[in-house]
Amino acid sequence: MSCTNLSQDDCLRLLSIAEDTIAYGLEAGRYRPIEEDDYRIRLGERGASFVTLYLHGQLRGCIGNLQASRPLIEDVAHNAYAAAFKDPRFEPVNWSEFLELQIEISVLSPLQVLQFDNETGLLDQLRPGIDGVVFEAGQYRATFLPKVWEHIPAKQAFLGELKNKAGLKSDFWSDNVNVQRYTTHTFSSRELKEARN
Repeated sequence: MSCTNLSQDDCLRLLSIAEDTIAYGLEAGRYRPIEEDDYRIRLGERGASFVTLYLHGQLRGCIGNLQASRPLIEDVAHNAYAAAFKDPRFEPVNWSEFLELQIEISVLSPLQVLQFDNETGLLDQLRPGIDGVVFEAGQYRATFLPKVWEHIPAKQAFLGELKNKAGLKSDFWSDNVNVQRYTTHTFSSRELKEARN
């Protein structure tokens, strides 16, 4: 599905599902399957998403999928649960943290394969602030969401850090490098709280 097909109500519903899923995980210690009543037409279509958690402005968890393999509403719920309790970089979220969490959801467009002959050709195609980027070279693979451009606005530095994330040196290059890009529709729990007030 296109990441621009979501209405404000859809976005608020996804944020509510993510919040409820984490709360249920804290209460029951397990994932809560999506109920039939939670589905809506667009949210039942396949979609790919990332769920990012922040605590006092600092990253607290981030899990997602690059390709649509299940209904968007299920993808968001699974990723919210995983970001809260399964991100290997962090301890599981606890109740006191949950009350302060900011939840951010990014719904991804389909991946677009980029064609280039060298690193300069690749850099020429990257759109700072717009593109999410998937870098792949053999078994090494990593992605940055478009939001990362806010912290690394220079193309060369962005690509270098992405290579580092994949486990490679920042100056690595090979003829078997594959790169894909995508855009996101991103919204956060701030919007949910504003809608409730």
